[in-house]
Amino acid sequence: MATLTDYDQLRYHRQMIVQDWGEAGQLRLKSSSVFIVGAGGLGSPVSMYLAVAGVGEIRICDSDRIELSNLNRQILHNDSRIGEPKAASAERTIKDLNPAIRVITYSDHLDADTVDRIVGNPDIVVDCVDNYDTRYVLNTYCIKQGIPLVHAGVVGIRGQVTFLHPPRTPCLRCIFPEAPPRVVPPVVGATAGLMGCIEALEVLKYLTGVGTPLAGKLLILDGEQMSFDTLAVGRRQSCPDCGHMEEPDVRTSE
Repeated sequence: MATLTDYDQLRYHRQMIVQDWGEAGQLRLKSSSVFIVGAGGLGSPVSMYLAVAGVGEIRICDSDRIELSNLNRQILHNDSRIGEPKAASAERTIKDLNPAIRVITYSDHLDADTVDRIVGNPDIVVDCVDNYDTRYVLNTYCIKQGIPLVHAGVVGIRGQVTFLHPPRTPCLRCIFPEAPPRVVPPVVGATAGLMGCIEALEVLKYLTGVGTPLAGKLLILDGEQMSFDTLAVGRRQSCPDCGHMEEPDVRTSE
C-alpha cells in the first residue's frame, strides 16, 4: 500500500494544502497510472505537469522520431535529441523532472491491432494525438474498458478540451461523428501548452476527486480574442461507439 514519504510531504506540500486535496488526494495520485498517447505539443505539458504533481506511473506512447520542426511546441525534446525516438526522449525529460515516479514508454504505432496490448488498464487515458483515426481507436477502447478519456485538439491559436466517460458523458464520436480532412495543421506552441495544461488539470481533478471535470462540456479557446466558451455536448443515441450503452441511473451515479 502506498504511503507518503517525507520527500513526498515536502515536494507536494503546496498542492496538498489545496482544499479537499490533502494527503488522501496525494496518495491517490501516487497510486495512479495514467496513459498518455502522444509525446508532442499536447503530450509534453500533460506529462510534465502530471510528473511534477506526483502521479505514480506515467505511461506514454509515441512511434515518431524528433524533427527540428517539432521544437516550436514539443518541449519534452530539444535540438540535441533530433532523430531520437520521442518516447525515449520523453522518458529522460520526465525522469529528470521527477525521479521518484515510474515512467513506461512505448515506441509502437497505436492502432486497432495494438491498442489492447499497449494501453492495458490505466486509471485514465489522455488523448494528445493529432489525428482522428487514432482518437477513434482510443475512444472505442476506453468505452469497452470503462476508462475515462481526456481529449484535446489544437489548430493555430485555437483549441478544445473535454472529459469523456460514457455513459455519463458523450463519447468522442458523439461530438465529432466524422473525422475532418487530414492536413498539416498550424500550431502555436503556447496554445498546445495551454490546452495540455488544461488536460493535465482534468486528470488531476479526476484522480484526486477535487473539483468538477468537463463532463458533458466542450471547452473552446479562441486565442485570437483570448476568450473561452463552454458548449454543452450530449450523447447521440445513434452513435456507433456508445449508443448501445444504457443511461446511468441518476439516483446512483457519481
